[in-house]
Amino acid sequence: MIQHLTSFLPSFLLGVDISFSAVTIKISVISCILITAHGFPHNLPEPKLRTIVRKFHGGIYENNYSHRRRHSRPPNLALIPSLKAAGYDIRYIGSYNGMERKLIENAGIPYDGISSGKLRRYFDLKNFSDPFRVLKGYAEALKLLRKYKPDVLFSKGGFVAVPVVLAAKHYHIPTIIHESDMTPGLANKLCIPSAKWVCCNFPETLKYLPEGKAVLTGSPIRAELLQGDRLAGLQYTNLSAAKPIILVIGGSLGSVKVNGAVRSILPKLLEQFQVIHICGKGNLDESLIGTSGYVQYEYVDSPLKHLFAAADLIVSRAGANSICEILALRKPNVLIPLSAAASRGDQILNANSFAKQGYSTVLEEEKVTDDTLFDAIHDTYENRRTFIENMEKSHLNNAIDTIMKLINDCADHK
Repeated sequence: MIQHLTSFLPSFLLGVDISFSAVTIKISVISCILITAHGFPHNLPEPKLRTIVRKFHGGIYENNYSHRRRHSRPPNLALIPSLKAAGYDIRYIGSYNGMERKLIENAGIPYDGISSGKLRRYFDLKNFSDPFRVLKGYAEALKLLRKYKPDVLFSKGGFVAVPVVLAAKHYHIPTIIHESDMTPGLANKLCIPSAKWVCCNFPETLKYLPEGKAVLTGSPIRAELLQGDRLAGLQYTNLSAAKPIILVIGGSLGSVKVNGAVRSILPKLLEQFQVIHICGKGNLDESLIGTSGYVQYEYVDSPLKHLFAAADLIVSRAGANSICEILALRKPNVLIPLSAAASRGDQILNANSFAKQGYSTVLEEEKVTDDTLFDAIHDTYENRRTFIENMEKSHLNNAIDTIMKLINDCADHK
């Protein structure tokens, strides 16, 4: 553990940007889930149940649908029903006060907290103390893994993952990592050498991963999301079936750029389309309330699946989890990735990958104007059949089944 930490400790203390493969790494907070089955690593006592330790991206993942949803449904929760159906006992390890704690406990999954540190790209006095928090987290992870005796650890990445993955390596517990973004983050880079399998969402990611470990799985999608009803969506929004519907998702906190651009061309859009606009908290435009064919919401929770079903086309940011859901739903889409000036550029890479595969139209944020946005929407809708056919050819539609096979394989052959 200390050897892993000292390789980047100077930059960690100084708050300097750390880059790998010319990509600046951004660290997120994460958490872990333990799943139990039958049997256990040879150097630990034999358990009565079979356990898998599963790690989730804990709250700071890109989710583009709503402020509430951003912190309410980590995409890996989609695996829980299949794990339970397979007879696994599941536990979750996260930071002491992780924002995901309540979500996990509400899902009926026991939660254990450990000490965690954070890698910052700026100077902070905590840069001196956080490495010791990570060491403490490693000791706590060792204790928890010995107590629960998991068969498999599933990690979704993030800096809190590092001590747990290294603790799993110490006990010879097989680890499966899922990398959502195009390029691995620093935490996953540190964890990959200890992993049995590394799952990813994009074909382009495979070149960044060790041959023999990499598996192109796509992102786990909640079955609930695929069970929307178009009629229920129309009733919820009071829209008509007579005109096609555009669903605009402006980002978890709302995108000023996307919201403004859509509203700027709204009169022209409403000549041909109806618009459902999820604009983010505090971004309602009161002057547009009551506009025929246009409805706006700060956020949408459980009815979101019905709005997806009602939509004929989606305009969205390009977070990895969000676009994988759009792919699973087979919805023609216009992606407006978050500018590289405001991020490390993951959304741009995500969007370009989908465009290359024929799933999406991409409009760079810097190029958004009234004309470019309208043309992108119009052209995508006119060619919607081609986009749908391309998405139907995707092999990334059974992420849950593929990941479950890897989990079962690890549990059976540990």
